[in-house]
Amino acid sequence: MTKTILSIGTYDTKNAELEFIQSCIEEQGGKVLTMDVSVLGDPENPTDISKHDVARAGGMTIDEVIALGDENKAFRIMSQGAAGLVAQAWRDGRIDGMIALGGTMGTDLALDCAQALPLGVPKFIVSTVSFSPLIPPDRLAPDIQMILWAGGLYGLNSICKSSLAQAAGAVLGAAKAAQPPDNSKPLVGMTSLGSSCLKYMKTLKPALEQRGFEVAVFHSTGMGGMAFEKLAKEGAFCCVMDFCLQEFGNLLAGSLVSSGADRLTNAGSNGTPQMVAPGALDLVDFAGWQEIPPDYSDRPFHEHNRLIKSSVFNADERRRWVHDLAARLEKTRGETRFLLPLGGIEEWDRPGQEAHDPEGLAAFIEEVRSVLPGRVGLVEIDAHINDADFCETALEIFDGWLNSGIIEKGRMQADT
Repeated sequence: MTKTILSIGTYDTKNAELEFIQSCIEEQGGKVLTMDVSVLGDPENPTDISKHDVARAGGMTIDEVIALGDENKAFRIMSQGAAGLVAQAWRDGRIDGMIALGGTMGTDLALDCAQALPLGVPKFIVSTVSFSPLIPPDRLAPDIQMILWAGGLYGLNSICKSSLAQAAGAVLGAAKAAQPPDNSKPLVGMTSLGSSCLKYMKTLKPALEQRGFEVAVFHSTGMGGMAFEKLAKEGAFCCVMDFCLQEFGNLLAGSLVSSGADRLTNAGSNGTPQMVAPGALDLVDFAGWQEIPPDYSDRPFHEHNRLIKSSVFNADERRRWVHDLAARLEKTRGETRFLLPLGGIEEWDRPGQEAHDPEGLAAFIEEVRSVLPGRVGLVEIDAHINDADFCETALEIFDGWLNSGIIEKGRMQADT
């Protein structure tokens, strides 16, 4: 089936570049739906979705947008309109993916458009600021693809054509290869880190699959948590096992390794049954290239690789995190259990390891016992989070919810 790619850009100033992308897609057998997000100028040729359409979707006429007299304010309106039209085009089945082109202004708009599309829909941005620290993590759609627009600030040349042609081929190829999610089995969402730190998924994933469920494990290093929360917000999970809260601690501590301000909220707001555990909530992450801040210089330290390293939260910080954790769980609408492993919460906090801090763990446990909302069931486990007892307890709760109908029954493997 022929795939249609939505092409977004300012056709008044980037017409040649956008038409080059269109020609590349069409030469490879795809179709293109064009969207002009210009404000002042007009495209050389009419687009399928005009700047007038975009402005109206943003709640103004294009003349009213121009009358704002402020480039930033104008593009905020155009971004709002463009994102709404992108989402509508997807719902109407008119597009199979999107590609956008821009400098900082066009990229700002394109990021909103990418956020408007569901996970799994190809979304490519060709930008002069791809991979830049100017772009905060919470602006990025979890499965976004960015390609540096090298040498492309103004006009076509052989260098930027290389980037544009690759981007055109990539988005069309992705649209052709994309597979819609298989909804034949209920989906369990789980958070974790690599198995050198947290190991429970090795036991839980096959056990849940045997019960007839599909399991998606999200790497809690920023972008993974963003994908997890986006799907939880969409109601994609029948049950959540949110057992790694390192991103939550990072958020509260101001670490750049964060998955956004809505961490630990979306499953609860949807009423999705959830089990929560404090896996790796004792660690704060830093990028490998960062200097460790002075406040953390005298603490235990673990250098995981050249990309990421961690220090340990002290007892006072861990107590504060419990209050933020409780405030979020208090708002949950569905069944919620907090699993508290009394023997430790990640592999490096065991005796003899870099993050071992029994006083800090004891302070955390004491605060959980005193602060956790009464409507959230506290389940204490006299074991480490990586011990078999933790997995056995999680499965006992899961089976109880399954038998009582709280969780949608999966298709049992024995029935297939």
